[in-house]
Amino acid sequence: MSDFDLVLKGTVVLADRVVEGGHVAVRDGKIAFVGQGAMPAARERHDLGQALILPGAIDAQVHSLSQRDQEDFIWSTRSAAAGGVTTIVDMPYDEGNLVCSAEAVKRKIDHAGAQARVDLALYGTIDPEEGPARIGEMVEAGVAAFKFSTFGTDPKRFPRIPAGLLEDCFRAIAPTGLAAGVHNEDDEAVRAAIAKVKAAGITDYRAHGLSRPPLTELLATNQIYETGAATGCPAHVVHCSVGRGYEIAAAYRAQGYRATIECCIHYLVLDEENDVKRLGGKAKINPPIRPRAEVEKLWRHVADGTVTLVSTDHVSWSENRKTNPDMLANASGVPGLEVMVPLFVKGALERGIPLTRAAELMALNPARHFRLDHCKGALQVGKDADIAVLTPEPYTYDAAASGNNVVGWSPYNGIRLPWRVAATYNRGTLVFDGKSVLAAPGSGMFVRPLRSLPLREAV
Repeated sequence: MSDFDLVLKGTVVLADRVVEGGHVAVRDGKIAFVGQGAMPAARERHDLGQALILPGAIDAQVHSLSQRDQEDFIWSTRSAAAGGVTTIVDMPYDEGNLVCSAEAVKRKIDHAGAQARVDLALYGTIDPEEGPARIGEMVEAGVAAFKFSTFGTDPKRFPRIPAGLLEDCFRAIAPTGLAAGVHNEDDEAVRAAIAKVKAAGITDYRAHGLSRPPLTELLATNQIYETGAATGCPAHVVHCSVGRGYEIAAAYRAQGYRATIECCIHYLVLDEENDVKRLGGKAKINPPIRPRAEVEKLWRHVADGTVTLVSTDHVSWSENRKTNPDMLANASGVPGLEVMVPLFVKGALERGIPLTRAAELMALNPARHFRLDHCKGALQVGKDADIAVLTPEPYTYDAAASGNNVVGWSPYNGIRLPWRVAATYNRGTLVFDGKSVLAAPGSGMFVRPLRSLPLREAV
């Protein structure tokens, strides 16, 4: 009898190659062996035929607590498990609790710990009135990155961080090696564009894109990367809806700066002229969904390696906050945890993009970005046995029918998906069997970056 606990056989998708007829062996919750050919003996073995065996996804951008008494971790991590996502990185802008101190981080860890069905890491941020004073204590408390915004959605919960303060924060973060992620919309430019839209009396689906044209995004993107260049802090744009932004990021990297950039799955799937027109407020997201031509540009950036991460920016607003006929009056954001991986696989296969990109952009790169790669992000010996299994079973997505979402709506409803998440394993334990989420609340773990020595400043 082998001492392997579990062996799965199928098409193993790694970040650098696809192994046909491969297998993954698990022991004590860790990846113990990756091979090809006949399966080794184990207490539990599954020959999955043509199924795809991927590393469990790490969703780099989740908002579990944006609306009080709505989703919470009990539901966000349920959606994650059903979607092949084994770790979520939750944002710090929670209604009633801006995560801007060690105490707030601990409070959120304790709160999430009782509910989470998969693993989680956390972002921290600052209160503008306090400045960067608490950044060090949040690093000690275990945050995996920091989040700021160049646009002010709410003066307290989601505040604008002005240029000088953003620079101070970047300087405080730089010695830790953690990344500073920033919401990239120029406040002054957006407000001027909104005023024009309102003056013109435009309230239908067109209003949102017109109120946040590409230039508002690109101005902020350049500010973010220049601030990183000036301070030595890893600078991260947390979502980019236009191809030009990825070109800017690549240019900074070519100059030797740590400039990363994230593409949300909605920018790769939805378009303005069809989906936003049809869905209205249910497709309102900041930055906005762009025309189909821009969507295809982003897929080309996925193909050429310019994109660093793919995430959801998941938030499950109640339906009444997404159905106002006045487009600008709706809340911004959509749920996506349950379908990110199948949507990406569908889009990549349709465009001839190798599935290695799925393992790279939704597992390996996020693990490295948040410095969780000591235990997460790859089907590699010694790392957590976080595994997503997809089978070739075409189906039409329906968020209400799945039962794994706190809200019964999704902008992805009605999309025909060729591959279904048939199983999700978190640290070697089956948490989703293709029909039901099996993980109990509280079975997820908080994951923090490894402690490291401060980076030496350049002499």
